[in-house]
Amino acid sequence: MTEADLDAVAAAEARIHPFPWTRGNFADSLAAGHGAWLARAEGRMIGYAIMMQVLDEAHLLNISVLPELQRTGRGSALLIRLFDLGRMQAATRMLLEVRPGNISGRAFYQRHGFEEIGRRRDYYPAHEGREDAIVMARGL
Repeated sequence: MTEADLDAVAAAEARIHPFPWTRGNFADSLAAGHGAWLARAEGRMIGYAIMMQVLDEAHLLNISVLPELQRTGRGSALLIRLFDLGRMQAATRMLLEVRPGNISGRAFYQRHGFEEIGRRRDYYPAHEGREDAIVMARGL
């Protein structure tokens, strides 16, 4: 992902999530040096991911697939690629946060070996106030 991709990524993010990252959030991730990738098929963007490496941990900040392509294996392929990239950078585990109400997201991560290790109180914006985050981890 580069600066030139940010408008398309932010537009996709707005279609995918009820509380999307902004273009500025993606730009900040690029500026901070976080890993940022696009998934493409037939020349078009189908998904993207942002991952922050901290010592021996890879922190998955955002992984998304276009709504019309979800449940087609593309998210799994992207996540497996992120496992490889984390290992290449000497990460021994991957962490992420997910909304408790994101049942399909939680099931997706559990299918890929993630387990709940904790909660972050009032982590996400919600329609009424804030929502906790479930912290999940898996070894790499």
